[in-house]
Amino acid sequence: MQLTTQRINTKKQYATIVHTEASLGWGGQEIRILTETAGMIARGHRVTLLCPKESKIFIEAQLRGIPVEAIPIGRKNLKGILALRCWLAANATDVVNTHSSTDAWLAAIAVLGMQDTPMLVRTRHISTPISNNVGTRWLYLKATQRIVTTGENLRNQLIAKNGYPEQHIISVPTGIDTNHFSPGDRLEARAALGLSAKATIIGIVATLRSWKGHRYLLEAFSRLHGRGEDLHLLIVGDGPYRQLVENLVRDFGLTGRVTMPGNQRDVVPWLRAMDIFVLPSYANEGVPQAILQAGACSLPILSTSVGGISEAVEHEHTGLLVEPKNAQALKTALARLLANPALRLRMGEAAMYKVRHQFGIETMLNRMETVFLPSRISHLQKT
Repeated sequence: MQLTTQRINTKKQYATIVHTEASLGWGGQEIRILTETAGMIARGHRVTLLCPKESKIFIEAQLRGIPVEAIPIGRKNLKGILALRCWLAANATDVVNTHSSTDAWLAAIAVLGMQDTPMLVRTRHISTPISNNVGTRWLYLKATQRIVTTGENLRNQLIAKNGYPEQHIISVPTGIDTNHFSPGDRLEARAALGLSAKATIIGIVATLRSWKGHRYLLEAFSRLHGRGEDLHLLIVGDGPYRQLVENLVRDFGLTGRVTMPGNQRDVVPWLRAMDIFVLPSYANEGVPQAILQAGACSLPILSTSVGGISEAVEHEHTGLLVEPKNAQALKTALARLLANPALRLRMGEAAMYKVRHQFGIETMLNRMETVFLPSRISHLQKT
């Protein structure tokens, strides 16, 4: 059967998509996968997530009603390769979208020699450098048909530092639901969460990992003298760095001035309770969802220019960008925002406008469809 140009242009195309994720952790990457999957299913695509049974994303997918199956792909070994190959052999698939190094390698090897080989897409969520050795170049340029980055800076990094061809890479920033992430009544949110109505609240929403910069935020916060109990720090999230963060709170003499509620299924009330949002990351960032979520809730953003953050935060317009790992610079910027409520309001409104117009979920889904659908058309042409 030949697929005419007219049919391609006039009839909606659908793809059978498989997402693989080897990570056991939880953060923006995993949330992006689930958000994108739900959006694609709503558009009529058939989507399944494959991941280890012990992973957090496996549990979250089930809770959200997303098709998910557990297979042992948490490590680079023969067991994972065979499990993935058997699953793909039994389930016709147009696209396999990998997200971490482990599942990218497993998928690339698993599909070798398969009949009706699915297209491999590799999504890069973070700015960690990629090796230029022979094996890695094969993985990204031969085994993988398309690379997706979650920001333009990450795309440019692969082009400039790795020499990857521009046409092989597309930037598709993460989109968020701007109907859900929206401004709300600050006092109402605080009352519901048991937070002070009078305090000025600085907040961060992030997995507790070293590179998110909690140490520098706590040090900067401790240097804001003369504010007393009218200044509070809200640290939302959990992770491997939790005990160290709790120790830093104690060491900096901030006990009673910091609230750590852990992971939250819905962070909107916590964002609405804040006056300033801070994410002082110093590594491994794409375009962080937390910044987009905070901006959509009309919060001024204080961050760094690591990874793709500068694509989401316009310095002096939607927020302020400071040097990473610099507590004094962070303190100075915080002091400026604390002293100027009108500046906070202006930046918050600008951040909300930017997110709504550039980082909506429909924009992300539209761009991802341009990646996924060509494989469906190619598949139909063979039948």
